Amino acid sequence: MSQADDQNFIEQAMPAFVSEAREQIESIEQLLLQLEAAPDDRELLDALFRCAHTVKGSSGIFGLDKVVAFTHHVETLLDKMRDGELSLTPELSTLLLQCNDQIGHLVETAATPEADSEHHVEARADLVTRLQAAMGDSAPMTTAGSRPASTGGSEGATSGKQRWHLSVRFGKECFRNGMDPLSILRYLGTLGTIEAIGCDVMGVPLLDDLDPEECHLGFELGLVTDADRTAIESAFSFVKDDCTFKLIPPQAPPEHYLSLIEALPDGPRLGDILVAVGAITQDQLTHALNSQKGFQSTSLDEEPPKLGDILHKEAGIAKEVVTSAVAKQRQRDSVVTDDSRYIRVQADRLDEVINLLGELVIAGAGAALLANQSRQAALIEANQQSSRLIEEIRNSTLQLRMVPIGETFSRFRRVVRDTAASLDKEVGLEIEGGDTELDKSMVEKIADPLMHLVRNGLDHGLETPEERQAAGKPRQGRLVLSARHDSGSVLIRIQDDGRGIHREKLLKRARERGIIGQDAVLSDADTLKLIFEPGFSTAEKITNLSGRGVGMDVVRRNIEALRGTVQVDSTWGQGTRIDIRLPLTLAIIDGFLVGVGNSRFILPLESVNEVVESRPAQTQMDAQGRHCVELRGVVLPVVSLRRLYALEGKEPERVSIVVASSNQVRFGIVVDQLLGQHQTVIKPLGRMFRTLRGISGSSILGNGDVALIFDVNSLSELASMPTRHSAPEMAP
Repeated sequence: MSQADDQNFIEQAMPAFVSEAREQIESIEQLLLQLEAAPDDRELLDALFRCAHTVKGSSGIFGLDKVVAFTHHVETLLDKMRDGELSLTPELSTLLLQCNDQIGHLVETAATPEADSEHHVEARADLVTRLQAAMGDSAPMTTAGSRPASTGGSEGATSGKQRWHLSVRFGKECFRNGMDPLSILRYLGTLGTIEAIGCDVMGVPLLDDLDPEECHLGFELGLVTDADRTAIESAFSFVKDDCTFKLIPPQAPPEHYLSLIEALPDGPRLGDILVAVGAITQDQLTHALNSQKGFQSTSLDEEPPKLGDILHKEAGIAKEVVTSAVAKQRQRDSVVTDDSRYIRVQADRLDEVINLLGELVIAGAGAALLANQSRQAALIEANQQSSRLIEEIRNSTLQLRMVPIGETFSRFRRVVRDTAASLDKEVGLEIEGGDTELDKSMVEKIADPLMHLVRNGLDHGLETPEERQAAGKPRQGRLVLSARHDSGSVLIRIQDDGRGIHREKLLKRARERGIIGQDAVLSDADTLKLIFEPGFSTAEKITNLSGRGVGMDVVRRNIEALRGTVQVDSTWGQGTRIDIRLPLTLAIIDGFLVGVGNSRFILPLESVNEVVESRPAQTQMDAQGRHCVELRGVVLPVVSLRRLYALEGKEPERVSIVVASSNQVRFGIVVDQLLGQHQTVIKPLGRMFRTLRGISGSSILGNGDVALIFDVNSLSELASMPTRHSAPEMAP
């Protein structure tokens, strides 16, 4: 391969490298934060070292010398921690986090080196000096172009050159993922001398079955080098998910070859097995076969020696290795392999599939309508089967976009740590329910509101250690971030054990700002809702985190834009709890279709509790169609859609009240018709209708009509506002 081909390979594979490196860098941050709570956890420390080494090794393949040189210093310090020479302290953890930020910057600017400013260069030089001081080392800084020797204290690390055996089998998807196995072999050549190399052809299919985009390469090679195990393994860091790799050290015992033999396909010839694992060379096998053939031609009466015995005698192969290879040769049973793999799919391609699925749901609803109108039993039955399949496809496809919210929660460990340090507070972050799944698009959009709420809790909610001690609390504050599925939605909760919200102070500031009247009397729930008013703040002074009254109103707006709700509960002196309730997905929902006159509306099915039949309200309604009914001894606020949206058409003699709930508040909606459950594809509202209160979106029905989707939250607030009637009517 020419130099131009190498450059082309690097350019094509660079995006994959950056994506992989980002994951490793994020893992380094999370592992460091976990180690602060458990500094003696060896598994966490080893995982941290592997992540740093993976970034360094994969960067070396791409010739990113700045990343290699800087990460080497971090790796050296981590290795000293693994050897017990250093222990993790808060100061050392802060230093490593800052180094990780610089590694992230170098990775992000790998394709554009000119973006690496002088400021970052000076910052890295300062960090290297601090790393060397932490290690008690005053050695000069490694130059960017040098390849530092690995510090991993593993077997084979000697000053002299020794012969290692490498056995590697690349996966079928290696080429498709942008990897070039030959470039890795060339990198190995920079570590030493490749004395012998053989290509394993046992996995190559017949020509008629060969897919040119699939990789079937496998190599057995001998590498003479003074590098140790860690340095050799680093060559395969970037393709560790696309290959199986075995490294046998010099003078290895026979046991090292047994696992290689076991991993081979069943039923090959004995000699091929031993060559494939590197136990013998092809020349040694040829010589042994010739010896066996020569014995057959000279001595016809005696049974010729077995090939394994010849190899044991002439090539010095251990009997255990020969026995294992013979057993492998006799294996004929079919082995079922697990081909489950993770694949990376671009988000826009998945979004396109979701959009097409939405159109399929709409088309299916149209076909179901026509089938019912035809009154042909066979057609209706066939259509019902299609509808069931569409629903299964819908559920399975939507699962593809579901991701654990714990990945988002984990990002807040660093935020809590740094913010608490800047505020001189001691805070412990607890994460619960991180495996709760949510639509990926929603996870991305909820990250910023969560960030603001967490920082707000740290600044306003939690006290300083001295204040907590004076109040009889532990010095360290407690912040809990949790998520769980609840009634067809996801409940995210941010809870602290801080000072809470002072209601009187809240009301005083609201009156000063003119948000409420001087004589207004509010319930506890309505009082706490004041923190979401635009420009509202109770902070006594402006800081970098709070005091300007900007943010909480945006938080509520962003959450409601996701068809979610936010609710605050607080006890003065004990803490605050903020509950965010979100739908599982923003694409397709199960809805309950209702009609008022010629108009159609859809309620999210999980918000519907029951339906009761009634007559049109005999009591006086206000201008927005609100009144009350009594349902099983409880007063239920009700809103009439006909009056609320000024819908035309004659009101029927009997109407239905759909009882729905939002934030544990029940209310009723008066409708003319109940049209049943409906798979609802959510379409955004046009610009003209975005201010229409109580409506969050629209959907297209099977007959082409448009139905509006209710924002149950806003509708609940409309229905629950005080009405002017004195006595509720009875609902049967």
